This record gives sequence, structure tokens and C-alpha cells, in this order.
Amino acid sequence: MSNRKRPWWLKHIKGLIVLAISLFFIVLGIGTIWFSTLKIPDLSAFEARKVSQSTKIFDRTGQILLYDVHNDTKRTVVPFTEISKYIKDATISIEDIDFYNHKGIQPSSILRAVIANILGGGSLQGGSTITQQVVKNSILTQDKTLTRKLKEWILSLKIEKILEKNQIFEIYLNESPYGGNIYGVEEASKTFFGKSSKDVTIAESAYIAAIPQAPTFYSPYGKNRDRLDARQRLVLDKMKTYGYIGDDEYKNAIKEKVNFLERSASGIRAPHFTMYVKDYLINKYGEEMVEEGGLKVITTIDYSIQEKAESVISKFAPTLQENFNASNMAMVAINPKNGDIISMVGSKDYFSKEIDGNFNVATAYRQPGSTFKPFVYATAFMKGYTTETVLFDVKTEFSTSCTVEGLPKLGVDSKKCYSPEEYDGLYEGPLTIRQALAHSRNIPAVKALYLSGIKDSIATAQSMGITSLTEPDRYGLTLVLGGGEVSLLELTSAYGVFANDGIRNPYRSILKVEDSTGKVLEEAKDYPNQSIPGEIARQISDILSDPKVRLSYLNPYVDAIGGKQTAIKTGTTNDYKDVWIEGYTPSIAVGFWAGRNDNTPMQKKVAGLIIAPVWGAFMAEINDYIPREYFKKPEPLSEDLKPSLKGIWKGGVSYKIDKTSNKLATEYTPEELKEEVVVNGVHTILHWIDKSNPNGPIPTNPQNDSQYEYWEYGVRKWFDNWRMSNPGFIESSVINMPNEKDNVHTLENSPRVNISTPIQNSILKLRIKTSLELSVDSKYPLIKSELYVNDRYISTNSTNPKSIPFIPVDVGMAIGRNVIKVIVYDNVLNNGVSTVDIMVED
Repeated sequence: MSNRKRPWWLKHIKGLIVLAISLFFIVLGIGTIWFSTLKIPDLSAFEARKVSQSTKIFDRTGQILLYDVHNDTKRTVVPFTEISKYIKDATISIEDIDFYNHKGIQPSSILRAVIANILGGGSLQGGSTITQQVVKNSILTQDKTLTRKLKEWILSLKIEKILEKNQIFEIYLNESPYGGNIYGVEEASKTFFGKSSKDVTIAESAYIAAIPQAPTFYSPYGKNRDRLDARQRLVLDKMKTYGYIGDDEYKNAIKEKVNFLERSASGIRAPHFTMYVKDYLINKYGEEMVEEGGLKVITTIDYSIQEKAESVISKFAPTLQENFNASNMAMVAINPKNGDIISMVGSKDYFSKEIDGNFNVATAYRQPGSTFKPFVYATAFMKGYTTETVLFDVKTEFSTSCTVEGLPKLGVDSKKCYSPEEYDGLYEGPLTIRQALAHSRNIPAVKALYLSGIKDSIATAQSMGITSLTEPDRYGLTLVLGGGEVSLLELTSAYGVFANDGIRNPYRSILKVEDSTGKVLEEAKDYPNQSIPGEIARQISDILSDPKVRLSYLNPYVDAIGGKQTAIKTGTTNDYKDVWIEGYTPSIAVGFWAGRNDNTPMQKKVAGLIIAPVWGAFMAEINDYIPREYFKKPEPLSEDLKPSLKGIWKGGVSYKIDKTSNKLATEYTPEELKEEVVVNGVHTILHWIDKSNPNGPIPTNPQNDSQYEYWEYGVRKWFDNWRMSNPGFIESSVINMPNEKDNVHTLENSPRVNISTPIQNSILKLRIKTSLELSVDSKYPLIKSELYVNDRYISTNSTNPKSIPFIPVDVGMAIGRNVIKVIVYDNVLNNGVSTVDIMVED
């Protein structure tokens, strides 16, 4: 062995030892310097991360997240105490069971990770405590190098010295990734389950804890849902093993069916509405505040209704495209009692580039067709016209630049003529406004606009919330057929005024805005305003909800919501570029639009065929949301109105006679014996009324009205054809009114009646039968008497009118003073009245 050659390192053993010791101290010195100079963010640095937070836009419940405004991440910082104990326990169980015992790192876990990575030939990873993950997520880059890992270990030890365990855990729970741009348990809870992190169940908490290990792989919306379910089960197993939940809780959590909310496209729900809200916020608070200020915005949207609206539009879109060449749709639903926008869909597909889907048609200005007619008729009612006013639906030229036949006068362009058509090519002759509005006839509507005045009609619409009609001279008489432009949002809001008895609540999209500290920046308040008289709103609603005059093809859509009282109006523009429908109950106003964004015509079909089925399907979907309510009834019409204002078209002059005497009726003539006699004379309404004072005297020179001869020509031409099939009708310019007044029904001829028994202030027993005896002096034979007690009708006696037996308790008398009244009638219905006070005792 002494002859063998010694290894080289044995020859230099001393030198190598000295070199190793030197290298050790050099490395140690470098490491010490590096360690001592290694910077770690202090508490203020962690606080700084909380400043840049996302503005969150929620539905009206504050639970469903519609949109996170921040471009990069979605993060809501919540205090440790506001996070469910289940989430904390689940996270500890699966991520770091010794979290509250170690000093920031677990040497045994690090060793296992190092060995696993060396054997695996990969970069250093794994073995991270919750503290290490806080360092990794909040401070360091995500690369997997030895240097970064060393920094992670060292910084974890340092953080444990300056932060309490719960502070570290709070940061972890607010910073953990959950896939895409979702960070923190609060965002995860809202996105996945529509609830706050403090409200999740044990089963939901296990899912929350399961995802951060591999957020993309374990995404509930990805292809590995079965693996996520398995990991959630593992979390529950560990929670049970470590004593965080008992056997019963474990079994219930295993059985619980957890439903994840549907993933919103591109991270946004109700996109048109949400962008509408975002624009409002930017205009009010500035873009920086909206992007990074951490605002919490509670909107008015009811997401359950919004989903139904989107679903219905998606379902009908292909049919409208194929059958009617309508490439787009929009809708708005508003609560008229407070102005809340409940639903808004601005196009059939927000993400469609083909139709510029992100353009919000609900707020765009387009011609509304016949849906504008109710505002004109409401103006007419305010001026004294009635629901029964007669307007002739006959071919009529309205431009005074042309002849009554519709031909341009000398030197006038034919385009100056204006003689609108009816949508069905037919003309129905004399119609009441009730019929004309319900059937959406065009000619009566143009006449109503002329009678009401263009500027006054616009003023009515403006008072109800339509702001876009600012050029009355441009619209002219075409306004009533949709000649001006309005938005679906404003139009639906204005219809809500009809629904709400004339009271306008301005539409609103936000219920509350809070800043990142929870301070309320704004909160919705009601601002009701009586924009039109309640009686006017009732008259419009009474017409639009009347099934007797409503177009029959609309009835199935109303019937689909259980027959609940619903007013409905459709509209089609003359060029068939837009179709509309507005429908409302006292609790909700819903408008739909269909057309083409490029403003080209659809097929020549009316709105009732194109868009009404979509409206009906949506209303059926939200049937349970709609309470059974009724519109207030309007007051009955006065009998003293002119014939043309109460539905009589055959003449504008009338008088009333007594059917008994055939003489002029007086104030003593019973209403049931009055008969109105109309002097036959068929003319335009301008013949009988002054348009500025419809209830005033008949004009002496109606021809002075510039429209008179145009309207008269159309009416007389229609009447000439009508008279051919009604030869018995005879016109008369002479009023053959009787000279004498009714002399049968007079004060002198009325029966004189007196209650002889019981006498004034008699005392009657409550349960003892008595008899009412009458003394009557009458020119004509008596036919009946009526008994009233305390102004309440009790009975009629036709057998023996002068004697009425009764028992006080049976006729509703009470102990104490009571008033008996008797009305007697003779055979020509003259009447006499007598009263007596009596006392009743038991």
C-alpha cells in the first residue's frame, strides 16, 4: 500500500480545508450583507395595495356582480372578521394546518419540496406556507428560481415578526387568485355564488379553499369540474379530520348541491345597462375614481328579470331575422312607482360585431311610430275633448299647399302634399277617439294633433319625460305618426306616467353608491311629480286596456299574463324601419323595439305581428312578478256635452225631449224619460267646434279654419258613399225643435208626501214591528215608494206604496237617533220626498 500513489486531494488536504473555510466565510458574508439589505414592505405598503380597488357594479340585491370596472383585476378587500369562519377553516385545512404554530416556513416541507424538485429535475416549487404564499402573491415575482425562493423564505420569516397571524391570513384571503381576473375570497364568493364571503356554506367554503392551488385547472367553468369536485371533497375530509366540522356537518356538506352562477360573457352581465351606469359614474365622479376608487354601486336592475329578457330576445331573434328581416331588438322595463330601470337590453347580442351589438339602441333616438299617439290624445283630453269625441277616418289632404283632392297647387312641389295612408289601406269612417286610439288609426290621430296643437302636444310629452323633441317646425303634423325621434328608455318611462295615474318618477339606474370605506356617496330618492292630471292618465289607460276595442290579435299576449289588467300600444313607422310596443300595468312599464341598426326597412309588417309576440313572451315569463292591480276608472262623461264630443256623428246639434209629453225636457224631467234628438247633418268636427274651445259655442264661420274645407271634403265624400247604402237617412239644416217645455214633469205636478206615522222624534223599539204610514197628494197615480234609513236604500214597495211595515233592527237601525226617508213615484215618474227623525231603544 505504501507503494500506491496517494490521491491528489490528500496531498493538499490542508490547503483545501483552508479554501473551504475561506469560501464559507465569503458566502456567509455575502449572504449576511444580502440578508441585511433585503427590503420588505412595511404595513403601509400592504395598505397601499388596498387603495387601487375595482369599482363593482351590482344588481339591486347587492349580491349579483354585473361588472368589475377595473381593467386588470377584480379585488374587494374585506376585514378578517367579515370572512366566514368556514372559509378560514377550510383554507387552513388544505393549505397550512400548522399556520398558527410555525414562524413563517416549515423546514420539513421545504426539504421535501427540494428533494422532490431535485429528483424531478424541475425548478424549485411547492412546500409553501400561507405566509410564503402571501409573500409570493403580494411582493415577489412569480418566477420559480432558487433566488426567488430564498427571498420568499427569508421574507416570510421577517413578515412573521412584524405582522400578526390574523393580519397575514387576512392578506392571503384577500389576495388569493381564483381564476382569470378574480382575486380574493369576497370576489370569488360574489362571482361563483352571488353572495358575500361571510354568508357562504361549508360546502361552498370548501370549493373556495380548493381553487387557489391551480385556479385555471380547478375553474368551475373549465373542463375539470370533476377534479374540482374531488378536491372539494378532500377539503371537507381534512376539515373533518382536523376537527373543524363534525360528522353531521360533514355529511350535510357532502350532500349539499352547490350551484355556481352562470359565467357572464367577458366578465359582464346586463352589458348595455352596465355600460350605461358606468358612463353615468364617470361623468359624475371622474374616470380615475371609477377605475381605481373601489366604488360599490348598487343598481336598480333586477337580474332575475334581466335574464328572462335576454333569454326571450335570444329565442326570438332568429325568427325576426328570418321572417321579417329585423336584425336587432332592444327592450326596457321600468317600475313606474319609483322610476327604477328593472331591465335593459340594448341589442340582441352585445358582442356581435355584425350588428354593432355594443351600441345601445335602448338609449338611441328613433322614430316611435304610433306609440306617440297617446301623448297627442292626452293633450286633446286636457283641452276638453273626450274619449268619445268623433273623428272621421277618411282619406284627407292636410297640406294647404295642395288641393282638397291631394294635388299640388300651381308652382308647388308634389312632395309638399300630405295625405297619410292607413296601415291596412282601409278607412273606417266616423270613429270615437277610444276606437281610433285602440285601433291605431292614422287619420284621426293627425286630426287630433291639429286640434291639440303641435307645441302643446310636445309640451305634454316633455312633461312626461321625453326630452328629444325640440324641433316642432320640422315635425309638423307627422309628429303623431312618429315624425320626431325618441329613445326607448324615455318612451317607456313616459308610458309609466300613464301607468302611475299621471305621476312621473324620473327613471333611474342607481340605488346607492359607496366609496371604498363604505361612505355613502349617493342614494336614490323619489322625486314624484304630477306631470299630467290623474283623470287624463286614467282616460288613456282605460282605452289602452279595454279588451272590447283592443285589436284582437293583441288579446292573447294579455291573456298570457293571467288576464291581469294591462294597457298596450304598438307602433310602426311608415317606412317600416322601426316597430315598437309599449305595455304597462300599474306596477311595470315594458317597451320593446325591433329593426335594423343600419336604418334600412324590414318587411312591410305591422308591429303587432313582429314585436308583440316577443313582448307577450316576456310578460308571460315575469307573470309572477306582476301583482294583480287595476287602473283607476275615469269619471263618466257629462250628458250635456255636444253630440260630436260624446260619440254622435250624424249631426252636431241636438236637443232633449220628454218621451212622455214629446216636449222639451226640463230639469224636472226624469233622466230615464229624456231622449236626445240629433238634427241630422254630417260634417267634419270643425263644423261644430272651435278647436281652441271645444266646449264653447258652435262656430258661426267654421270655414275660417284653414283645415275646414280639407276635412269637410273627405267627410262629405265618405258620406256620399255611405248614404247610397242608407237611403232612409235624411239630412236637415232646419232644427224642428218643439216650442213647448215638458208640462208633465213639473214641480206643481210632483207628489206631495208626508210621513204621518211615526211622527217626528217618535221612540221605536229595536225589535218590535212597526209600520210607516204615508199621506200623499198626487195628480197621477202612485206606482211605488222607496224606503231609506240613514241615507241607505232599504226596499221598494209597489204593492201598497203608502204603507211600509218594518222592524228597526232588520232595516239596520241602531240604538239612538235615526233618519227615515221615503221617496214616492207616480206613474209618469214624478217624485216626492219626506223625512222624519226617530229614536230607537232596546
